[in-house]
Amino acid sequence: MNYTKYYEQMNSIDQKIIEKAKNIQLLVLDVDGVLTDGGIILDENGAESKRFFAQDGHGLMLVRNLDVELAIISGRYSKAVEYRAKDLKFTEVIQGSRDKLGDFKERFSKKYNLDQVCFVGDDIVDIELMEKAGLSITVPNANYNKLTDYSDWITPRYGGFGAVRDVCDLIVLAKNDKKSNK
Repeated sequence: MNYTKYYEQMNSIDQKIIEKAKNIQLLVLDVDGVLTDGGIILDENGAESKRFFAQDGHGLMLVRNLDVELAIISGRYSKAVEYRAKDLKFTEVIQGSRDKLGDFKERFSKKYNLDQVCFVGDDIVDIELMEKAGLSITVPNANYNKLTDYSDWITPRYGGFGAVRDVCDLIVLAKNDKKSNK
């Protein structure tokens, strides 16, 4: 990763994106392709493993310290996701979702307005929630190249390799900017 280029990209984020990020109270993440690189490792007994990026975890802790709630909505079920979410103190983990927007509405619509929600997805099944979220983000390795049409922002780094940290840095940057402008 060229960190000079990374910092230039983070510093050149459109002000409209920063404004949207200031309002975020709930960060909702897809897993495969966002929190991970999308790979699934199976051992000879069928046990599944996933690789998570440590810097993403640190970024999530920073965002949580700004009183942003963390949630996962994933189309697949994985025990590894349960462990990672527990470790990072996610408040809600929805796995095996066949209707991400419907599951979101069922669990969160009474607590959050959609403009307070950031959703990060990488595939066609994420479009409905991306269209409704106050801030929708995708990754450069998204499975569907037209997903950028539904995204406010594309992370500089790939899913599983720092994309979630990019999102966290955006939110921290925006919320710190909001505090300094008060």
